[in-house]
Order: sequence, then C-alpha cells, then structure tokens
Amino acid sequence: MSMPYQLFVAVRYLRSKKKHKGISFNTAISIGGVTVGVMALLVVLSVMSGFREDLQRKILGANSHAIVLSYAGNIPSYAALEEKIREEPLVVHMSPFVLGQVLISAGKNAHGVFLKGVSLPTETKTTEILSHIKYGKLPLQQDNAPTGLKSGEQPWIIIGSELSGMLGVLVGDTINVISPTGEIGPLGMLPKIKQFRVAAIFDMGMFEYDANLAMTDIKSAQDFFGMGSSISGIELKLKDIDAASDVRTSLNKKLGPPFFAKDWMQMNKNLFSALKLEKFAMFVILILIVLVASFNIVSTLMMNVVEKQKEIAILKSMGAKNQGIMMIFMLQGLVIGLVGTAMGVAGGYALCQILNNYELVKLPPDIYYLSKLPVKMQFVDFVVVSVSAIVISFLSTIYPSYYAARLQPVESLRYE
Repeated sequence: MSMPYQLFVAVRYLRSKKKHKGISFNTAISIGGVTVGVMALLVVLSVMSGFREDLQRKILGANSHAIVLSYAGNIPSYAALEEKIREEPLVVHMSPFVLGQVLISAGKNAHGVFLKGVSLPTETKTTEILSHIKYGKLPLQQDNAPTGLKSGEQPWIIIGSELSGMLGVLVGDTINVISPTGEIGPLGMLPKIKQFRVAAIFDMGMFEYDANLAMTDIKSAQDFFGMGSSISGIELKLKDIDAASDVRTSLNKKLGPPFFAKDWMQMNKNLFSALKLEKFAMFVILILIVLVASFNIVSTLMMNVVEKQKEIAILKSMGAKNQGIMMIFMLQGLVIGLVGTAMGVAGGYALCQILNNYELVKLPPDIYYLSKLPVKMQFVDFVVVSVSAIVISFLSTIYPSYYAARLQPVESLRYE
C-alpha cells in the first residue's frame, strides 16, 4: 500500500536540506520542547499524586474509615446501635471509643492533647495506629477491662513520638493527665488529675498525630472523664474506602436521629480539596510549557512554508488542492507533536521510576516526614497529558497550514 503524498511530503519537510543528515535543527528543537513539557507535567503530577496517596495512607492509618456519633453528645447504651451498624454489608469491623481534650504534663513540660480511650482487641482491627509502635509494646487487654491492674496501680497510656520528645519521657515513665473539667469545690471548678504510666510510643510520621494524640484503655478514659459506661462514638472499618460516602448516607438513613455518621473524606474534605486544586493548578501552569513548545512548531512550519513556496506552487500546478496542501503541514506538525509526546511519556516514566527507586531528591524527615519524593504514576494522568500535548500541537498547525494553502502558484513561480 503506497503512502499518501501528503504524508510523504510532510516527512520530507522535517528533514534537513542536506541529504541523509537526519531531521532539521528547527524540527529537533520543536520536538525537544514538547518532550520537556510532557516530561515535566508527568513527573510533577506523579509526585503530587504520591503526596496525596501518602497523606491519605497516614490519615487512614490513624483514623477509621467512618465514625458514628450522636448529636446528644455521649452514647450511653450502644449495644443496639452496634447491631444496626452490623447490618451494613460494607462494614467489616467496629470499635467504640472515648475522646476528650486534656493537658499532659511531666516535670515542667506540658502539652494539650486529645486523650482517646479504646478497646485494644477491636481497635487493632479498625485502625492501624497501634501497628506503628516504635518503643515499648501494647498492654494485654481483653474486652473493655484493662488486665493486670492491681489496686493503686497506674493505668497505661500510649503517646506519640513528638509528644514524648516534648515532655521528655520514655517508656515506663509516669505522666500527669489533667482534665479542665472536674468537681466543683469551694474555690470553683477543680481540675481532675490522674497519673498514667507510658506503656508504648508510636510514630505515625505526621506531626499532628505524633504530638497531639494519646491513647489509653476505654475503661480508664470513661472513669477519668466521668462518663460511666457511655462512649463518644463508634469507629468503623469498611471493605472499600472509596464507598465511604455511600456507607455514610446509608447509615444516616438507617440509624436516624440523634445518631449520624461521618466518613474520612468528609472529615478531611478541606485538606483533600486543597490537594486536588493544587494538582489542577500545577497542571494548568505546566501546560504552558507545552504551549511555549507549540510556538516553536508554529515558527518551524511558517519557515517551511516560506522556504517551500516553489514546491507548493509546483504541487498546486500538478493538481494538488488547498485541502491537500493544508494536510501536508498539519501532518508535519502532528508528527512533531506525536514524536515529542512519545519521547516525553517515555522519559517521564523513566524519571518517575528513578525517583521512586532511588533517593535522588532527599527531603529533611523532620520537616516533611518523608526521606524521598513519593511518586504515584496514574494511567489517567499519562492519558490526559498525552492527549493535551497532541491536541495543542495539532492546533498550532492550523494557521501555517491555512497560510500555505492560500499561496498562489502564479505569484510563487513568476520570477523562477
């Protein structure tokens, strides 16, 4: 099957004037511009996707996929509530919890944190934070009762690595937990103080959790906050985290007031919306690199049109139509775009693999909690970038092609 003359001529115009010397310098510059633009887009989008995935993994590691709370505040009896939640097919595990704000002090150091009371057998199945123990070990516990606590023995507490550094305490040390609400005395409200023994130290890799969260058994938390047998809510682990919003809607209909459900996307909506907006903004900014490369394509085609006026006139004299002339230069620009995009995709993929496997760009762990750039290559990003680059390259061919089609053969051959 013979090649259409438009494609044959377009490929010939991409070469240099000297025979068998490869492509022209202008063509190489145009292809290089598209290649660099596509590579930059793919690497940046992959790194931002990696940051989002890493952040999501850490957030879901410290939190459950969804929680059930009550508008009335505490939930006094939750056995019937758990039975209703179990009817939801996507819920695989659940764990009751108690949550309150306290002040933790050791010596002259103090820091305000959230104290979370949990049941270890169910908490370890619902969240992953207890799997990030760095020092010490989890206390033995069955059901909701802390085992091994003798009369007068201090209850255990698990704190984050940052909080441990702020307070200057290690595993086995004693810390004071102070509640701002306590009993009313002659001089007003008296804060409640209780001593806890540090049983373990976890390290999630996120400052917000490592510095502002402490965990103890649910019974000790209930006693400390004076809640009796009430709880703050129930944590849920789902089969599919992407179906969290559907589970939330279903539970809200099933449970009814005063109970309501919140999923992880809803609780971190502002953060993930900001990341999504930032990724889109970076795409718009970096696509300008491809637009700049398209100007090279326009200039290359315009130079070709000026240089090839005699050839265009001869083609028209031989019967070539305006559409055929336009097709020649459109194909020329499209070939530049296709080759540049293909090279950019290959280079971007290779660079992402290198960044993912080797620590070429090192980050200070104490600031970013990452030792290297996280890279997450997504097929959608590669498709969107490739299509965008090809479309921009094609659009840049319209004016030069239209200009070439308008050339009159008589004017071009008058002085030949």
